[in-house]
Amino acid sequence: MKKFSSILLAWYQANKRRLSFRDTHNAYLIWLSEIIFQQTRISQGLAYYEKFANRFPSPASLAAADEDEVLKLWQGLGYYSRARNLHAAAKSMRGKFPTTYEGVRALKGVGDYTAAAICSMAYNMPYAVVDGNVYRVLSRVFGISTPIDSTDGKREFTALAQKLLDKKSPGDFNQAIMDFGALICTPQVPACEQCPFSKRCVARLKNRVEELPVKAQKTKISERFFHYIYVEQGPYVWLHKRGSGDIWQNLYELPLVETTKAGTLAKKPAWCGRAKLSTVGKPVKHILSHRIIWAQLYRVKLPPTAKMPTDFVRAKKVTLEKYAVPRLVQKLLEKI
Repeated sequence: MKKFSSILLAWYQANKRRLSFRDTHNAYLIWLSEIIFQQTRISQGLAYYEKFANRFPSPASLAAADEDEVLKLWQGLGYYSRARNLHAAAKSMRGKFPTTYEGVRALKGVGDYTAAAICSMAYNMPYAVVDGNVYRVLSRVFGISTPIDSTDGKREFTALAQKLLDKKSPGDFNQAIMDFGALICTPQVPACEQCPFSKRCVARLKNRVEELPVKAQKTKISERFFHYIYVEQGPYVWLHKRGSGDIWQNLYELPLVETTKAGTLAKKPAWCGRAKLSTVGKPVKHILSHRIIWAQLYRVKLPPTAKMPTDFVRAKKVTLEKYAVPRLVQKLLEKI
């Protein structure tokens, strides 16, 4: 057990990625990075981290920001509940980041993994992280077949990670195992020839690398069919703000009609009146974690006297970039 941590830390010292957020023990900045890199590749999220750290260098500055600005800065990262939770958590801090594990864990949007990462890296507290990288490394090296999405599996892997944790350098250990999973023990085509555990890795010795880790349930993917309409009325366009309880909550989008099947929109909305609805380009495929969205864009010009639904928002075309929109809508707007 002890040899695992010493081998891992030796590999990390020789191969760790040089990343700006690793040059600090500031718990607030580490928290920012951890929230941004949830479900986001470092290559994609690094620019967002730097943007947020520069714009909001303290909990107080983030708490004082308008939600629309926070969502606009987040635009393109997806999983917008992270941005809303980030903002809400900053407000709850009252200007000071928590200094205990319990305090960090109580922040909105922070789970066991994120709390362990922050506390180990900022405060040198002995809490092991357990995420997809950790599940993969431990299941392969130790040959564990317990499903990672089961209660028993989560308990078993958490206990093992905590047992393996280097108590003197918990932050380095946690970053080491995450880097190792991202660079060497990858989901597809792992670099076994470069792995310092290759001679003891159970999965490699038993030819089970592709089988591990095990998941009990497969994610069911559904399809949805969206028809977005770019509505022009003189110098204005019309938008709609998504409501609560939605993955795109409080983001703006173009007026939307959803159908149960693929194909062009058979019947235009009543508010179009006699105006002609024109198709713009081909449908755009947008992939989320549990569904695929097929989105078709249309364009319509309405006369000045036309009335729109009361829950629509009129925006000047020249100020459209100020509105935070989902990545899918951003891609469609690029077609205009």
